[in-house]
Amino acid sequence: MKSIQYITLLLWVTIFFSNCKNNSDKADGYGNFEATEITISAENTGKLISFQIEEGAVVKQNEFVGCIDTIPLHLKKEQLLIQKEVINAKSKGVLSQINVLQAKLKTANTNKTRIQNLLKDNAGTQKQLDDVDGEIAVLKNSIRSVEIQNAPVVNELKNIDIQIQQLNDQLEKSKIKNPVQGTILAKYAEPNEIVNFGKPLYKIADLSTMELRVYVGEPQLPNLTIGGKVTVKIDDQKGMKTYEGTISWIASEAEFTPKMIQTKEERVALVYAVKIKVKNDGGLKIGMPAEMWLEQQ
Repeated sequence: MKSIQYITLLLWVTIFFSNCKNNSDKADGYGNFEATEITISAENTGKLISFQIEEGAVVKQNEFVGCIDTIPLHLKKEQLLIQKEVINAKSKGVLSQINVLQAKLKTANTNKTRIQNLLKDNAGTQKQLDDVDGEIAVLKNSIRSVEIQNAPVVNELKNIDIQIQQLNDQLEKSKIKNPVQGTILAKYAEPNEIVNFGKPLYKIADLSTMELRVYVGEPQLPNLTIGGKVTVKIDDQKGMKTYEGTISWIASEAEFTPKMIQTKEERVALVYAVKIKVKNDGGLKIGMPAEMWLEQQ
């Protein structure tokens, strides 16, 4: 009898530890690695003169990677500069007329002051004062008329300046500069192709730090905090390779488990998405499956 009880107890202990082991072998979350992918598009239209990138290459921020043909833009700019010089010459002629009239007006005002002084000494006449007042009025009207004639010229010069600024902006955008440091994921154009504004040129992503999106159940949420450390594991030739991860985001709303991650029975469960940042040593790729462990095993 005692032997049977001993065997029964031993069997239950074996089952208990077996269950504990099975539970410890199950990860706390499953998911895939992601990265923020940016598609760089052409900001101008023209022939792609040079395009110095290759898929898989690491490109620095603001690095020059290509150029769109700028000859038509330069020619148009030269044409506007010549047009501006012609209008400037016309404007200078109008301004010289205004200067002459203003000089005459200054002389007329001086004569008026002299005549007013003569009138005080009874050495001048009212007719002289009226004549100089009439001359001053005519000069002022002439100056106003010339200024009105010059207004369209001034506006035309402003319009040309704006067009030149627009061309300078287009010339600058013809230089293709990489906006963010990262790895070239895909290349969509080749040198000597004609590209239009908005045409995708290449796709880039910063792979130095990857994001693992995993899904966890509600019971696990109390163990997760922003900035908390977790263990991330991926398949390796020698078994499992381990990385240290940092929780960067926890969803505020539950969702149904994505079917590509969990079994059919678990897909109906409500889970919370969690993002984990993992420093990439070169072995992590976009879409690679991985496991999250709340405690290092």
